[in-house]
Amino acid sequence: MAAYLLVLVALLSRILPHPDWLNFTAVGGALLYFGARRPLRQMWVPVLLLMATDYYLTVFFYSYPFHLSAYLLTWTWYAGVIVLGQILLSRQTTISRVSAAIVLAPTSFFLITNFAAWAAMPQLYPRSLTGLSLSYAAGLPFYRNDLLSTAIVAGLAFGLPAAARQFAQRHQPANI
Repeated sequence: MAAYLLVLVALLSRILPHPDWLNFTAVGGALLYFGARRPLRQMWVPVLLLMATDYYLTVFFYSYPFHLSAYLLTWTWYAGVIVLGQILLSRQTTISRVSAAIVLAPTSFFLITNFAAWAAMPQLYPRSLTGLSLSYAAGLPFYRNDLLSTAIVAGLAFGLPAAARQFAQRHQPANI
């Protein structure tokens, strides 16, 4: 149930109004947690919900035309992060595994989407190493915020239950 609640938090973090400078979403952390705690056959639920959110934000919030091809990489990434959570965190959840997932999820999004922007928009980014560098430089502020938000959400999602278990173990009454 917690995995589904965290997906709801991720959806709300995208839809609810927030300052532009914040650019905080719980998507990466929620998808990692979902992958770690739910069977892969349920992966379609958060992916479809996030797809619907992308459509809503594009058409109704930003008033842009919706082009399916513009979202295929993002939607594939949603599924990929769930699989990453399943591979890295479902059987053994350690600080090093959570840390690796926290770095891999936003870094993969940054690398894939900025490369795609460079490849798809020659009018914005020249087809050269300089153009590719410009594309990645333009994405750095978003990457920083994505990395930070993924670290906070995943850190809390995986860390709070572990801390609660440790606290409970330390404070168990002695058996007589």
